[in-house]
Amino acid sequence: MSTDGLLAYCRPGFEPELAAELGERAAIAGFPGYAKAERNTGFVQFLGVEDGAALASALPWSTLIFARQKLRLLADLPGLDPKDRVGPIMEALGGRGRHGDVWVEHTDSDEGRQLSGLARALGNALRPALRQRGLITEREDPRLPRLHVLMLAGNHALLASADPKDASPWPLGVPRLRAHADAPSRSSLKLEEALMCLLTEKEREAFLQPGMGAADLGAAPGGWSWVLARRHIRVAAIDNGPMAATAMDTGVIEHIRADGFRWQPPKPLEWMVCDMVESPSKVADRMATWFREGWCKRSIFNLKLPMKKRWDETRDCLQHFVDHAGRPLTIRAKQLYHDREEITVYAG
Repeated sequence: MSTDGLLAYCRPGFEPELAAELGERAAIAGFPGYAKAERNTGFVQFLGVEDGAALASALPWSTLIFARQKLRLLADLPGLDPKDRVGPIMEALGGRGRHGDVWVEHTDSDEGRQLSGLARALGNALRPALRQRGLITEREDPRLPRLHVLMLAGNHALLASADPKDASPWPLGVPRLRAHADAPSRSSLKLEEALMCLLTEKEREAFLQPGMGAADLGAAPGGWSWVLARRHIRVAAIDNGPMAATAMDTGVIEHIRADGFRWQPPKPLEWMVCDMVESPSKVADRMATWFREGWCKRSIFNLKLPMKKRWDETRDCLQHFVDHAGRPLTIRAKQLYHDREEITVYAG
């Protein structure tokens, strides 16, 4: 069944937050509609819109906090015959133009992961059939929209389309990272993913140069400090707790036993990072102080979210940060794959 709207992936359990974000931002942009969500499924649909392409343009993927992936919804295909899933997909794509590639995916939920084998097999069967019909190019073409087939069950799929310039470049919206053997903690993956997702390649080259200075507030045992140290950035690790030997062995980390909410640098730094376990409003306020006082140029920090009204808390804390930072900033925020009950924010 042909349809129009948005399809977005998220961390399972955060469907209400993504639905609230899409609904509020769509309304602000002048697009009436409604979010269709079910908890722990890992995706949300936004329906009831007349022009899905215009809505997709009005809500860029990079600005959506709880969306791992954002796609334009094309069709809902329930009741697929397991003997022929390809045929109905091909029929639904009639008149939809040509795509540069196709990804057959499953959600990141417990039920969705059980469909991973089916998704691979269907992709292997669907890709040559689409090429033969001229519905996708012979080779991947990033200049054209990318077709997504999201398998919800063995007999149910959603068809969607991505603008490669306005969508996650990773299947399911998840960059695959492996924990390094020397990493002091798995939290290092949060900062690695943040640097990958919240900064462009050119920004990483310009903003993360050897010899720069940084502070890591609430550093122990040193996962985030270690990530910066591997880039030869000098880090003041602020924490009363102990640091891991693998962090201190880098030779560019100074452990300062102090309270991350009270310490301030003797001179301005290029970076401040923070993954302290504290209320998001308190962290946002302290982060704003760092920028207002000119103590850092750029920052990546996490906001730990409450169990209820997480979208409201996210919006309010980010607005408080903007209002009290004292200067205009570029701000990007995402709930990353390696985040849990939190979001990660870049400001600079």
